[in-house]
Amino acid sequence: MPPSFPPSHCEGQGRRPSAGVTRPSRPITSLCQEGTPPIGRNPSRPVRVRLRKRLLILWKGLLFVAVRGLLIAVASLVVEIPLTKMKTMRETLREKNLLTNFLLRNNDDRSQNVAHDPKLSLHPLRNYLDLAYVGNISIGTPPQQFKVVFDTGSADLWVPSTYCDSVPCYTHNVFNPHVSTTFRLSGFPVDLTYGSGRIIGFLGYDTVRIGKLVDVVQPFALSKAQFGLEHAPFDGILGLGYRSLAIQGTTPVFDNLKRRGVISQSVFAFYLSTQKENGSIVMLGGVDNRYHKGKLQWIPVSRPHYWQITMNRITINGVAFGCCRGCQAILDTGTSFLFGPSRVITAIRRLIGARLVDNEYAVSCSYVARLPTIIFSINGNDYPVPPQAYIRKSLRGKCLSTLAAGTESMSRSETWILGDVFLRLYFSVYDRGNNRVGLAPAV
Repeated sequence: MPPSFPPSHCEGQGRRPSAGVTRPSRPITSLCQEGTPPIGRNPSRPVRVRLRKRLLILWKGLLFVAVRGLLIAVASLVVEIPLTKMKTMRETLREKNLLTNFLLRNNDDRSQNVAHDPKLSLHPLRNYLDLAYVGNISIGTPPQQFKVVFDTGSADLWVPSTYCDSVPCYTHNVFNPHVSTTFRLSGFPVDLTYGSGRIIGFLGYDTVRIGKLVDVVQPFALSKAQFGLEHAPFDGILGLGYRSLAIQGTTPVFDNLKRRGVISQSVFAFYLSTQKENGSIVMLGGVDNRYHKGKLQWIPVSRPHYWQITMNRITINGVAFGCCRGCQAILDTGTSFLFGPSRVITAIRRLIGARLVDNEYAVSCSYVARLPTIIFSINGNDYPVPPQAYIRKSLRGKCLSTLAAGTESMSRSETWILGDVFLRLYFSVYDRGNNRVGLAPAV
């Protein structure tokens, strides 16, 4: 199954380079023909910022602060508001806008005016360094809170349990079945493997709440052992894939919500913000069209298992660079990066001058803007992914490639996983009723 956060990107082996990174050259050769693109030399260095320019910017900033302070002082003399009146105004606003302030802390302005739509339920997601998008759910009675990844690349719900002795369970919230009055034990053994780790546990049933949506007698896995995931910013995973992906004999959360009439439409959607902690949204039961530009382009699901579609080709600077005779692509909100076949990913890394440094592929930050755009052609439409999207800046200031290899182990045919790197650019809708996916540029 597709990997979930954080994906492994340490495929490369061999000696560590002694110098820095290289930069690409043109022209490039189609990967659909023999040969791979050459690697060029570094372009000229960027111009340094002069000291005089820095002093001028500093002087302008100090002047602006001084003028602003003077204007505020004058305004306070002209307009005098009694302290008691200011206090009353603050208290009134606090009482009237409590709910609005909560939404503003977790979303942006677009999420405030949709509560009247009975077909749509919006739930905030928190962006962790562009590596994972996490939302809140609760399980049991009384509710026990958990942070989960809403994952289109899997179909099971699982959380750590009090029976787990693994290190990750000590650093995350755990579910205690003994304090839930609605918990029912199945005892069926569970073994789930993800790209970032593995959990072993057992199956249970309880009430799951996603905001105001209530799903009773929902099957979910309770972990007894976890491998990996020690530093994951989430406790568990809530899968949104097809039922065929789920544990045998169980029904996924979204299927139960629709079957029991909790939501009216078999549709959900994702808006994943870029480089903002708040503002991302998962929509259950409908679509808020204010989160995308233009018309949704619908793509049929080629195999209703993953959210899998057919892709026509991949081009860079107008040259075919993969998916030469068509291929398959999986839309996966639980995968951080863009995954593809090792042969193609290796060639693209050479083209952009990415070199293995500390088990990650780095490029020169000064040259990111000049790197080529990767264009994915799907169902007759082009979906560009610019370098600013497939290169991320780490906390240490390194510019790292988000292209990962290894999908040849999933299928004999060429397969790509379009993870969060792609889905931040394109608002995505998942229509279970019609087995199709909708894409449009995100706002």
